[in-house]
Amino acid sequence: MYKNGRVSHWIEQVNTMPMLNQIKLPDTKQDLVIAGAGLTGLWTAYYAKKKYPNWKITIVESQHVGYGASGRNGGWMSTLLPGNGAVYAKAARNAGKDGQAEVSRLQRAVIDSIYEALDVMKMENIDADQQQGGQLLYATIPAGLQRIARARKSALKLGYREDEIKNLSKKEINQQVDVHGSIGGIKYAHTVSLDPAKLCFGLRDSLLDMGVSIIEQTSVEEIDKGLVKTSRGPIITDHIVSALGSYTPSLQASFSGLGDRALVPINSSMIVTNKLSDDVWGSLRWDNGQCLMDASHAFIYAQRTSDNRIAIGGRGTPYKFASGFSGDGRVDSQTVKGLSDKLQSMFPRLEFEVEHTWRGTIGVTRDWCAGVFYDETNKVGVARGYAGHGITSTHLAGKTLVERMSGGEGELSKLIWNDHQSGRWEPEPLRWIGIHSMYRLLGFADTYEEKRELRETSLIARFAGKIAGVAT
Repeated sequence: MYKNGRVSHWIEQVNTMPMLNQIKLPDTKQDLVIAGAGLTGLWTAYYAKKKYPNWKITIVESQHVGYGASGRNGGWMSTLLPGNGAVYAKAARNAGKDGQAEVSRLQRAVIDSIYEALDVMKMENIDADQQQGGQLLYATIPAGLQRIARARKSALKLGYREDEIKNLSKKEINQQVDVHGSIGGIKYAHTVSLDPAKLCFGLRDSLLDMGVSIIEQTSVEEIDKGLVKTSRGPIITDHIVSALGSYTPSLQASFSGLGDRALVPINSSMIVTNKLSDDVWGSLRWDNGQCLMDASHAFIYAQRTSDNRIAIGGRGTPYKFASGFSGDGRVDSQTVKGLSDKLQSMFPRLEFEVEHTWRGTIGVTRDWCAGVFYDETNKVGVARGYAGHGITSTHLAGKTLVERMSGGEGELSKLIWNDHQSGRWEPEPLRWIGIHSMYRLLGFADTYEEKRELRETSLIARFAGKIAGVAT
């Protein structure tokens, strides 16, 4: 029987350090207090301490480092934008700017961020099993291939270069990874596969060595100018950053980027297989660290782990009523079966067992676009809403928040995701009905398109995209 929950396979493999919950709250004024010890909080603390070595910095975490999406995700440091390029472009045009140019600048910053993060990992001796094998996006039906072609065309307009997103034939896809039924796709350069928990704990260890205080098992309940109220008492500080990810709605505060219905927690579930033999990997041809994703509407994402397993994820049961969270990450049997069946369809001859399953929540705004905010008057920063593309974006957000704390004169502070307003989600029960309807329709659209081998995206999927507020 497989392990279920326990946060994630990644966390269970590496979290051997005792909880940091015995550390006393600081009794002197801090320069920076960060709510949340996921990757956004860790990267923000890292760059703040590098810029201001004498600052007193405290991270406050309700569970433990990497407990949320940062320690549960698919392990992709990817080039994908944390949002919809068309939405960002429209926002730029509404502000009197060149939408295409502004999104292109954000895209280049995301790509640069991968290399900057890798440089830090090398400098700090953080071994997260990082391997830069790029990202394969493949299709099994003509409609999927048409969506890929459209995505590539859009990407080239919005910041990618020709050599960074290459067309691949069926033969070329199967030379990379021998996926059953593939008819072609594209390969994004730069993307890195890694173990997200090892990245979190590597950053944690570096921060502790630098003198940053990390306090676990302590919730941040409310923030106000110069004051962080925790479950163990108040902390006085100059600057505050909310880096709570999908847990942002639990925070009592009224600053820009926060507030009721600003984002919702969407579930994403994963399974990891038993260790596979060298002969099996030889038959799959999956040996260069490639991340793998399909072009279906209810898409999957996968990687080959450093210890020779396949880790594959997808949405499953997408949303709990009233924005409920995923707790320790237990997954229903139907979702486990769905992911197992998908993996089997990709590699029909593969014999495998599920060894561990878990789920986490990603923070999603109403327009599926991330935003970085900083209130100069109250000295409160917020980063939120990466919509599943967080490993790279958390690094960029951390650097951006520190730049904005320092006066906001640099190029990062001018990127289009700064102060991006996404609107509010609908109240319940409309929110639950809308999200579940969208995912059901997308799943039905996949079945409909596959059975008929459609050449164009179905009207069903387009309607689901309208509900979600995104293009399909």
